[in-house]
Amino acid sequence: MELSLHQKQGIVFQSIATEILFGGAAGPGKSHLMRVAAIAWCVAIPGLQVYLFRRTFPDLMKNHMEGPSSFRALLAEWTEQRVVKFNDTENNITFNNGSKIFLCHCQHEKDVYKYQGAEIHVLMIDELTHFSDPMYRYLRGRVRMVGIDLPPQYQNKFPRVLTASNPGGVGHNWVKSTFIDSAPPLEIHKTAKSEGGMLRQFVPAVMSDNPALLEVDPEYADRLEGLGNPELVKAMKSGLWDILAGGMFDDLFHRDIHVIEPFKIPGSWYIDRGFDWGSSKPFSVQWYAESDGTKAPNGTYYPKGTIFIFHEYYGCVKNKPNTGLKLTAAEIAKKIVEIEDSWNYDVHPGPADPSIYSSQNNNCIADDMKAEGVKWKPANNAPGSRKDGWEGVRKMLKAARDNPSEEPGLYVFNNCLDWIRTVPTLPRDEKNSEDADTDAEDHAGDNTRYRIRNSSRPAQGWTGSAH
Repeated sequence: MELSLHQKQGIVFQSIATEILFGGAAGPGKSHLMRVAAIAWCVAIPGLQVYLFRRTFPDLMKNHMEGPSSFRALLAEWTEQRVVKFNDTENNITFNNGSKIFLCHCQHEKDVYKYQGAEIHVLMIDELTHFSDPMYRYLRGRVRMVGIDLPPQYQNKFPRVLTASNPGGVGHNWVKSTFIDSAPPLEIHKTAKSEGGMLRQFVPAVMSDNPALLEVDPEYADRLEGLGNPELVKAMKSGLWDILAGGMFDDLFHRDIHVIEPFKIPGSWYIDRGFDWGSSKPFSVQWYAESDGTKAPNGTYYPKGTIFIFHEYYGCVKNKPNTGLKLTAAEIAKKIVEIEDSWNYDVHPGPADPSIYSSQNNNCIADDMKAEGVKWKPANNAPGSRKDGWEGVRKMLKAARDNPSEEPGLYVFNNCLDWIRTVPTLPRDEKNSEDADTDAEDHAGDNTRYRIRNSSRPAQGWTGSAH
């Protein structure tokens, strides 16, 4: 069911959720909503302290203190009546009932410590993806409320966090993982203590939510087209979070094409698994099925050599992107055996991270896993293999988009949540645009690259040399 902007604003104001992301497309009035909410709550709750953040001070001023819908414009009449006072030296707005709106910025990560002693009743962060996960966690840790008498309609709704953001930016992946992937839109769920223990909700926003903007500035949508990158345009218009403009695959990946419903793998298809090692960072085990050209149980004919990622075992701390479980090789191997014992599939050893064959103090990860019954074959790490591997992934993603598909494509079952979370948004290396950023959460992507590029039984869709 499509909701109007008025209904979505009502959700933000009336929801029992105490940690909300109002996010998505450009232009639906997210920043304006934050200003209106801040004013309304300050008027209704004497002594309330609202902290509104942008990453930089110039953005804070331009976005919230200038223009026809700025704080100054919205509060102009009350300012004349001396109900409200602007303090430009301290960058705050004071109401005559004792409530305050603090206008804040954190240009550098260390700037969060300026708010170490703050008692934040309402934390507002505009453009959340401009902030890092540690910055957000620290500021959220300052959210507390003591000695404030809440009106009956606001009982159990404060203290609270209200954020807004478009897709993209340095924090795209952690925001997507925290708010978008954790539950369906509008659903309220309680987070674990390690996540703050608040009630969390994602309220999607699209450009059509703001008909006033489109009426006053009908060419706004056309200017978005001028961004150039089709996927970025789509994200800004529709609020799609499965892309990261300028990334490895954002111009090719489409959830409605590449992510499919699981089906039972035909007995004639080849099945193997791949592995990317990680301890403090996540490890990735993926199981692959390669079509031999026979009809799939979902009624579709896929070209011979089409690859399906049908299951995954991803070693990441829940709700902490790119943080590993620190399991031993033997522990991982035992879990792999447990998973495969529950199937009626013949699983072959596939390509693994070459680092597992390195011996340190007479200890080798590959040998430890072999002792538990899990064998691998080393992926090729020769010069140029990374570039060729990523190109192979791109080639097969592109082939899957053709209808009917004539070349082998790449698909992923919708139960492989961490692949879906991390691979479509994998960013490029700023210094080498043909490679992925190795500081990003690239583990599932590396696993897929191994399989397509240089498995002992390489995907039929790959025309490069087999290793």
